[in-house]
Amino acid sequence: MLVTRRKLFEGLSAAALTAATGQGADRPAGPIVDTHVHLFAADQRRFPLAPNAPYKPEPLPVETYMTFARAAGIDHAVIVHPEPYQDDYRYLEYCFAQEHVKGFFKGTCLFDPVAKDTPDRIASLVGNNPGRIVALRIHETRKPGTPPARSGALKDRDMRAPEMKATWNRCQQLGLAIQMHFHPFYATQIAELTERFPEMVVILDHLGRAGEGTPADFANVLKLAKFPRVIMKYSGVNYSSKQNYPFADVKPMVRKIYDAFGPNRIIWGYFGHDMPGFQQESALLDLMFDYAPEEERRKIRGTNALRVFKW
Repeated sequence: MLVTRRKLFEGLSAAALTAATGQGADRPAGPIVDTHVHLFAADQRRFPLAPNAPYKPEPLPVETYMTFARAAGIDHAVIVHPEPYQDDYRYLEYCFAQEHVKGFFKGTCLFDPVAKDTPDRIASLVGNNPGRIVALRIHETRKPGTPPARSGALKDRDMRAPEMKATWNRCQQLGLAIQMHFHPFYATQIAELTERFPEMVVILDHLGRAGEGTPADFANVLKLAKFPRVIMKYSGVNYSSKQNYPFADVKPMVRKIYDAFGPNRIIWGYFGHDMPGFQQESALLDLMFDYAPEEERRKIRGTNALRVFKW
């Protein structure tokens, strides 16, 4: 019987696949999980962007990403459902079906967190994709002092609305995390909800975009570390920097985050989709955490994410 190359390697971990194929020569040791991947179909007739998409991305199809993931020796990836698709999950589900290793992908969802039907819609999506949906992503990125949105693109809703609490409650029942993409000004509002739902895992995207707020805002981001189920995502370093790579002005912030959250509650993501980009981001991680033992950097690269996302 003819055995195809894909069938031969099916079921192998990325590390085993790397060893078998001779790829990933520059791969750091230990598990590697990309916790922040945005993928976009090349075929926009089959997978159209939402009419109110906040931006128009260049295609990054799942097939291209999988080629890179094999070369880099990535063990798993979380597809963070991107704003241009809003609450249309056809491409996310297509990506799940195309993965090169069974169980390679998990994903987040994006719904209007103050819509009354959102809790039931989340439950339906989770039921249709068992074990795949790991978090609801909520965007709170509007300028401080501006009122929350009541309509339009799925972002900047009222964090103190009763419907927001109902959505968090259903996510907690379903075992999902809340993934916050936010201006640091909103850290205090995140704290209010986290205190109300202490069993909820809350993931803070992009270092809490620490450099975009005031020192007081950043202090409030760090205070979120007092909640034991709050996780910081080391990603989007450039968002907090006023410099070019390697973003030296962000390193003191990263050190404060490391001291507050510890090596067991930091995960890595958003590190490119080609080998030069991956190598650059891998070197940047080692630079930003050069004070941390290699064992702790391995946790940040992947071990923590395996636990958080239940792989």
